[in-house]
This record gives sequence, C-alpha cells and structure tokens, in this order.
Amino acid sequence: MNSKIKKFFSLSIPLLLGLGIIYYQYTTLTAQELQNIKSIFKKADYFYIYLSLFIALFGFWSRAYRWKYALNHLGYQTHFKNDLMTVCVSYLVNLTIPRSGEISRAALLKKYEDVPFDKAFGTIVAERIVDLIVFFLFVILGFALQFNKLYNFIFSKISLQNIVILLVVGVVLFILFILIWIYAEWNIIQKLKRKLSGLVEGMMSILKMKDKWKYIFHSFLIWFSYLLMFYVTIFALPETKNIGFDVVVMGFIFGSLAIGFTNGGLGAYPLSIAKILMLYGISNDVGTAFGWLIWTSQTLLTICVGLISYILLPLLNKK
Repeated sequence: MNSKIKKFFSLSIPLLLGLGIIYYQYTTLTAQELQNIKSIFKKADYFYIYLSLFIALFGFWSRAYRWKYALNHLGYQTHFKNDLMTVCVSYLVNLTIPRSGEISRAALLKKYEDVPFDKAFGTIVAERIVDLIVFFLFVILGFALQFNKLYNFIFSKISLQNIVILLVVGVVLFILFILIWIYAEWNIIQKLKRKLSGLVEGMMSILKMKDKWKYIFHSFLIWFSYLLMFYVTIFALPETKNIGFDVVVMGFIFGSLAIGFTNGGLGAYPLSIAKILMLYGISNDVGTAFGWLIWTSQTLLTICVGLISYILLPLLNKK
C-alpha cells in the first residue's frame, strides 16, 4: 500500500502543481491579453517552430549516440536503433512522472538488448551528472552576460543588510552541513554517502572510457541543440525576433529549470518564460504565448516520437 500511495503522490503532485500554475496564469490574464495571445498564435511563423522540432530530433540522436559510448565501455554492443527508441520512450514517460523515464529506459534496454538493468541505469545516472555540469556552465554564462542587470535587480529588491545576513546564514549552514557529513553516523547520511560514491564511480568510468572525448563532445552537442532549438523560436514572433542572445540564454536557463517542477514543465515552463521576458520589456501576453508555443510544440513532438518508438521497438526486435 505504501508503494501505491507513493506512486500516486509522485504522479498527482507534479500534475496538480502544473494545473494550478495554468489556472493562476489564466486568471491573471485580462480578456484583452487572452485575445492577444490567440492572435499571436495565428500570426506566428511556424517555419521556425518546425525548425526547432527538427533540431530537437537531432538532440535525441546525439543523446542516444552518447549513450552508446558508455555502453560500449562496459562491453555491451547494442543496436543504435534500440538505443535511440528507448531514449525517445524515456522522454515520453517523463511527461507522466518526472525522471521516471530513466528507469523505463534501462528496463527497455534490458528487454531488447539484454543489458543488465543496474549497468544501464548506472550509465544513465552518470549522464545526468554530466548534463548537470554542462547546464551549470550555461548558468555561469547566462549570469556573466547579465551580471549588471541581475546585480541592479537584486539590490533594488533586497537591502544590502539582508544580503549580508543571507550570506552569513548560508556560510553557517554550509559549514554545519560539512560537519554533519563528515562526523554524523545517521543512517540517512550513510545512505547518501553510498549513493554519492556510486555517482563518483560513474563519473570516473567516463574519464576511463576509450571514447571519452567523443562522449564529452556529444554532451555539449546535446545542450547546444537544446539552446539552438530555443533560440530559433524567437524568430517565430515579430515581438521576440530582436531580443539579444543574452536574453535567450536566460530564458533557456529558467525554462530548463521549470521543466523539472511539473510533468514536462506543464504550466511552469510558459510561466517562467513569460516572467523572464517581462524583465526585458516583452509584454506578459507575448511572453505567455511564446512560452506556450515552445512548450506545446516540443511536448507534441515528444509524444509522437515516444509513441512511435514504443510501437516500433517490439516490431523491429522480433526473433
């Protein structure tokens, strides 16, 4: 019963959060803004939306190709078509329960390529760590490009005294965490240490693999494709086509973060895009329409390629 309850909450909470955000966004828009959003959808240049979807497919391909290097390092020669289709299915599953696609991806590879689940899942965990590092580099780039604007914004909202207090509290908490991590014998700390050691081992395996530079190249290529597919969509609307690359990077960063809060970014992604663009003079209705254009098109693509891959996997692997 506990597992069923846990599964229910893991599915319902992100979904309810996403629906709540949609309701909030809808109720805060005026009738004129809603009408403007409809007209924006009609006048959008969908060539750039389709171009964005094509780039997204290239990102799927690159992710599957990168995975093959890790699997080869472990001694498993898998068929690329199965690697690609399991990746596509994992994106689809992530729309139901966030991050559940990683489990389905390893399970499908076990079924169709006979790669042990723990081995496949270990390579996926290592991927996530690498992805986090690359994304963090994008965050550094975005904040470096927008340092002056963010600096002025923060100091206009928060007093210097409060910033100092927050920094002091942060340093104290960090030191406390380090002391607990080193000296505490709590079960939860020991479990976290074991998991961390597994993650470190996964990262070290990447550095030892024969094709590590190709693996790293594809890691950057994947995130570059994510950024590029976001960038080309700004040309779909006349109101956004002239925004600077620095603004694009910030929108991409906060949009990526929003995806993890709800099922595939339901509600959260368009809202975050609208709020970020408002900081740079883009009206709320345009930012909202822009966010929904990107999210809807990418979600439909994910559903289509995921379902097609799920159907093709057993058909192309008949023995």
